[in-house]
Amino acid sequence: MRIIFMGTPDFSVPTLESLIQSRHQVIAAVTQPDKPKGRGKEIQMTPVKETALKHHIPVYQPARARDPEFVEEMRALKPDVMVVIAFGQILSKELLEVPRYGCVNLHASLLPKYRGAAPIQWAVINGDEETGVTSMMMDVEMDTGDMLEKVTVKLDPEETGGSLFDRLSLLGGDLILSTLDKLEAGTVVPEKQDHEKATYVKKISKSMGDIDWTMDAAAIERLVRGLNPWPSAYTRLNGKLLKIWKAGVLDDPAPQPEAAACGQIVKASGGQLLVRTGGGILSLLEVQLEGKKRMDAAAFLRGFPVETGTVLERSE
Repeated sequence: MRIIFMGTPDFSVPTLESLIQSRHQVIAAVTQPDKPKGRGKEIQMTPVKETALKHHIPVYQPARARDPEFVEEMRALKPDVMVVIAFGQILSKELLEVPRYGCVNLHASLLPKYRGAAPIQWAVINGDEETGVTSMMMDVEMDTGDMLEKVTVKLDPEETGGSLFDRLSLLGGDLILSTLDKLEAGTVVPEKQDHEKATYVKKISKSMGDIDWTMDAAAIERLVRGLNPWPSAYTRLNGKLLKIWKAGVLDDPAPQPEAAACGQIVKASGGQLLVRTGGGILSLLEVQLEGKKRMDAAAFLRGFPVETGTVLERSE
């Protein structure tokens, strides 16, 4: 099949690589425009663009994929199918109708659950036991099209947003090849989504990492994992930003002084950094003070002694 691939971030690359190495022909890659990044504001190519150029695949970077001129460019390529994964723009009805087999999207959740942005992080933050990747036919609304195939994975108790991102990105390659084979053979059986069971999740923002210590310890621990590596969960210790990279919920919490406030450090010795939350005790296992390296609690306390009773505060 003649394929136009549409994607932008690292998550899209394993699927693009699988298509390139398959019997199919990737005739073009469409990705977001290059943007300045880093302190130097140097223009950087998207991961999909880098991969496509490495394989000598023509790259298109429309500012608006809905523009009629771009739609005509894609129509002139005469694709059999478009494969879309984390592209980053809404596609018009006219563009969706260009390929004869339609547009197939890979979405990193078990639809109809977690439509919208950041389904990977929210699966961790919400404590889901499983998630997966769904291939679906695209329509003009976001993540509402008919489902084609699914692959399911179990979340590890120590799963982070980053580790789940990596696992699901690798599943996309095999799933899209299976879906395309069935689509071409006419054996795929589309399944309507139950819109009443649909849930939408918002984009992850940096401010989400600002820990609210009135939450219970288990919820904060999931937040820490879900926001690792970006934007990370954080708090303020004596006015300085303290990132929390790893935490644990104590099965047998130490006795808490009745006057202890949420966010108060109830132990800062013996290699342990324990904080009272709105429900239970959270053990800070790996932290990073602003301007310093990541380190475990024991190493942190050796270099930066903390008084028991100190209260960790929100940044906002």
